[in-house]
Amino acid sequence: MASRIADTPEEWEVTATSTPFQGNKTGVRTDRVVMPDGSVVSRDYQTHPGSVAILALDDQDHVLVLSQYRHPVREKLWEIPAGLLDVPGENPLAAAERELYEEAHVKAEDWRVLVDVYTSPGGTDEAVRIFLARQLSEVEGERFEVSEEEAEMELARVPLEELVRGALAGQLHNNCLVVGCLALSAALSSGGGLGALRPAQAPWPARPFEPM
Repeated sequence: MASRIADTPEEWEVTATSTPFQGNKTGVRTDRVVMPDGSVVSRDYQTHPGSVAILALDDQDHVLVLSQYRHPVREKLWEIPAGLLDVPGENPLAAAERELYEEAHVKAEDWRVLVDVYTSPGGTDEAVRIFLARQLSEVEGERFEVSEEEAEMELARVPLEELVRGALAGQLHNNCLVVGCLALSAALSSGGGLGALRPAQAPWPARPFEPM
């Protein structure tokens, strides 16, 4: 049964827009937005192509995680594999398969949509689709060559329950890991189980794509 509480599309009038900064992948945009009382205010936010993340669950209910240095927060965070949607209109499942291979040298036979989120809708338009990947196996051949922060990544497989406890204890902070693990725990305890999750090619209005 669908929830009666659901987000709805809405777009307030924008009288002017500018891009004070544009980086390689993301930028900063300033919009002049008309408020309900007729006043006009400025809203600054980061523009973002969107991302995918993968909660890869093995046959022992262990989650594949990696530790990576994140300079803005000055911490080495435990995360799940993730990456940008580098090409406009890119199929998110194809991007997720690529990221799982590049970061973990793993492939999966069973894919489902776990949850879709906006990471920080008051400050960025970034949308993330978190997939559940199962029936894992190592990819044959040489590993993908990594560099910069990714060159120092540490991989591990951790029980789902341990990750949930770590998130609730304030020991794990990566949003995709926390949201993904809590969503999976909720799905496992629900009446429909994992079979109730959406298919991997489910529509994603925040980042429309062509099916594979």
